[in-house]
Amino acid sequence: MGYEKQQDAAERILRLEELAGDERNGLPGSLWKSPKGDFAVYTAKSAGFCFGVRRAIDTVYREIENGQGPIYTYGPIIHNDTVVNDLAARGVRVLRSEEELDDLHDGTVIIRSHGVAERIYRKLEERGLQLVDATCPYVRKIHRAVQEKGRDGYEVVIIGNASHPEVEGIRGWCSGPASVIETEEEARAWKSAGQLPVCIVSQTTFHHKKFYKLVEIIRALRYDNPVVLNTICNATEERQTEARSIALLADAMIVIGGKHSSNTQKLYEICKKECNNTFFVQTFDDLNLRLVPSRGIVGISAGASTPNILIEEVSKLCQKTILNRC
Repeated sequence: MGYEKQQDAAERILRLEELAGDERNGLPGSLWKSPKGDFAVYTAKSAGFCFGVRRAIDTVYREIENGQGPIYTYGPIIHNDTVVNDLAARGVRVLRSEEELDDLHDGTVIIRSHGVAERIYRKLEERGLQLVDATCPYVRKIHRAVQEKGRDGYEVVIIGNASHPEVEGIRGWCSGPASVIETEEEARAWKSAGQLPVCIVSQTTFHHKKFYKLVEIIRALRYDNPVVLNTICNATEERQTEARSIALLADAMIVIGGKHSSNTQKLYEICKKECNNTFFVQTFDDLNLRLVPSRGIVGISAGASTPNILIEEVSKLCQKTILNRC
């Protein structure tokens, strides 16, 4: 958007007021302005639960209501301690490894939105456990794609974090050679396992621009015609675009999410690049109100696993803080 932050805060707030709520400008979120007009809080529309996360959480609570316990989730249902702790208080246990799964003899196991490898489905079936699949449909689409490409003789390259559960799950559906690349250095060092054609997919929450940069590097290694499937979720791209747009204008950015959330970490990195005063908070209590400027714009964004109530609390606290200073 190219706005200069050296511009007077009141002028920038007036400009933001013109843009807020307009999808075309990449700033469709909500704006609160102080009575004097010299302080504003912008809350991103894209902040909070995405479709896949909301679907997974609703699935767990529905199973609790059905009362067919014991209930387990394979890994934390989302990367948010508040939600996971609430589910634990309701009797839902987290399975953190295949070894723990091997010890089960009865109960319902819910597959979280990140998905799992194909072998986990087989193991659940063999053990006679009740399976409830809450894998995000966009992730399941990647599972089918890499499985089919492997059967068609392709080598699969997954752009993402190799230790992230979503990527581990995707790799577990590859029916041929597969590797994971996250950095430019890894892309330049990558070598094909053979003379197979290459298919490139992505973790759904990966940085959009970085994905295409890594694809360019792979192509430059003389893999001129790889099949490139941009499997980054649209919600992820929208969230990153909106966060960057406000960070360009903001005097401070607050990014809310769990410490283990990959998509929240990427949001933080994007915002930090455009706004030096960018802060990562996990809970309401993490917010240091002394970091809230006395005038100017505070932008708020949040990862896909962040409850809306937490986002609202942070926004209201920023508003209350500045009103108390008036």
